[in-house]
Amino acid sequence: MNTIYPFTAIVGQDKIKKALILNAINPSIGGVLIKGDRGTGKTTAVRALANLLPKIEIVKNSPFNADKNSYFEYELYKLNDGFNDLDLDNVELDEVPMKVVELPLGATEDRIIGSLDIEKALHDGIRALEPGILAKANRNILYIDEINLLDDNLVDILLDAAAYGVNIIEREGISISHPSNFILIGTMNPEEGELRGQLSDRIGLKIQVEGIRNVKDRVKIMKRREEFEKNPEEFYQKFKDEQIRLQNRIASTTKLLDKVEVDDKLLEIIARITLEYSSEGHRSDISILKTSRTIAAFNNHIKVNDEDLVEAIGLVLGEDKFISERIQNIKRDIEKRE
Repeated sequence: MNTIYPFTAIVGQDKIKKALILNAINPSIGGVLIKGDRGTGKTTAVRALANLLPKIEIVKNSPFNADKNSYFEYELYKLNDGFNDLDLDNVELDEVPMKVVELPLGATEDRIIGSLDIEKALHDGIRALEPGILAKANRNILYIDEINLLDDNLVDILLDAAAYGVNIIEREGISISHPSNFILIGTMNPEEGELRGQLSDRIGLKIQVEGIRNVKDRVKIMKRREEFEKNPEEFYQKFKDEQIRLQNRIASTTKLLDKVEVDDKLLEIIARITLEYSSEGHRSDISILKTSRTIAAFNNHIKVNDEDLVEAIGLVLGEDKFISERIQNIKRDIEKRE
């Protein structure tokens, strides 16, 4: 029985939905930070996204959802649950749904990065891993509500994992590492404090959301939620065709992504825009480039156009009603120079 609210049934909140879809297509964009009040459908959208995405192929019983390549590279130890020695010729694979792995604010460092059974390591020579949240999040969605309230030391751990795609556990001179590549989605209420700059800088897309003001849409939300709670499976069937169409579109976009081209003029526009916004470093430039290419692929464009770029800039740097005009001015400057 399908008890997850369908992604395509969510009313409004188009920016949230688009940002989530783009990260699902291209996780290298760097995740989504959603700023806004409670009760605006943020968590519903995140959970619905995981249910929308295709299953992932993993090595059966791998504690960090290893694919075959990362299994060979990292799975060099026995586990507490009796996982057998490596048998490279007979790796059993399994298909599992993507999951939303939540990181609670009160989580300890050991719970996040995992721990080692030192006694087994020292006496039995077995590097025994107790997987943490970062192991479970590998190749899944890592969701942090009220991310701005996360302790600084936990922020540092996330920064390292996000930067290198690897989680390293070290105790008593013994070290184990495993891949930790995830789609990071954080939510926050700005009134409760700002997000630490280093973490905000790592997250590709920033979305500001508000409650829906349209009365008809608010009525539709109430009706759909009531219908879903009465009979989730029947409600899901109403949106099944839309779900399949969106799934197919995501799949075709993923295949097209590597073929999308970006004109050198657009690269210069991106650089000049980010400089005007006083962006430090180069992450904003790279995020806009990746996002614009992903938007173009989603729109079935083989080349990034102005509309793709405007939308990407809005998702990375925030909405600006003059951005289209600014892009045209920069284009004229480039043409005069040429």
